[in-house]
Amino acid sequence: MPLGGALGTDDFMNALNTDSVPPRPPANDQRPLVAVIWMILSGLCFISLTATVKHLGTSIPAAESAFLRYVLGLVFVLPMLATLRQEKLSPAVLRLFVVRGAMHTLAVLLWFYAMTRISLAEITAMGYLQPIFVSIGAALFLGEALRARRLLAIVAAIVGALIVLRPGLREIDNGHLAMLAAAMFLGTSNLIAKRLTAFASPSMVVAMMGITVTVGLAPMAAAVWVPVTQVQLAWLMLAATFATMGHYAMTFAFAAAPITVIQPVTALQLVWSVTLGAVAFGEPVDAYVIAGGSLIIAAVVFIALREHQLRRAQARSAAALSQ
Repeated sequence: MPLGGALGTDDFMNALNTDSVPPRPPANDQRPLVAVIWMILSGLCFISLTATVKHLGTSIPAAESAFLRYVLGLVFVLPMLATLRQEKLSPAVLRLFVVRGAMHTLAVLLWFYAMTRISLAEITAMGYLQPIFVSIGAALFLGEALRARRLLAIVAAIVGALIVLRPGLREIDNGHLAMLAAAMFLGTSNLIAKRLTAFASPSMVVAMMGITVTVGLAPMAAAVWVPVTQVQLAWLMLAATFATMGHYAMTFAFAAAPITVIQPVTALQLVWSVTLGAVAFGEPVDAYVIAGGSLIIAAVVFIALREHQLRRAQARSAAALSQ
């Protein structure tokens, strides 16, 4: 299954099937405080990445800019290759890495384009739709039941997105549509990343993402290539640094605690993006974006907490039946 090729439902499901693969033994007990700290650092890095790419603007095509960011990011991967080769990955886990690479390639391309078109706050607010798209996809393609409370939360998140976009009250930019699609692909990528932490080290998860996305972006970048200056390369190197640090921090957070613990922490990114957008780029503080983003965040946190409660109840039931 080539990276960047068409992925049918059967291919996707086969790639996600790692039931026969023994998971890695957990390195430590769950450490929620450590996970929260890692997630805060991850959010700061990703907001800094967004600001760096936004600073470059449209001087470099989105595909080329994204490709160069990942190529430069491989500098952080190369020193680890000797150590990473010692990890034995099964074909099922390798397929999962390829699927994640394909999803993330599409997400990055759309995200880089959106960053040149719309405000930091809008990018961040719509980025929170990632778990919502995952919930909808799980219901449509994996047969998961949508319970009433989760369905209401999804509706609330969609209302939040409509408040941010305000269709009919203002013109919807192509950047808004690109960010909506990017959120869908990023949500799938992060869900796969969480699953991969059970079978591979955080370093391997980050390294494989860098390699697969670089390969996936290469033909798209070649089609629109323009010369770049040393100053532009320096800014892209800074973006690669922020991105690599952000993915490491996020992966370490996933490995340290459940998503239910770290999901609420991501709400801080909306505060940072609004502040940075106003201070660094002169973007007006949009009350609609803050209100809609807050509604989306509330829905995402509710879904995460509700799923955590359901899993605990199922675990208690299973324990009671085994006694």
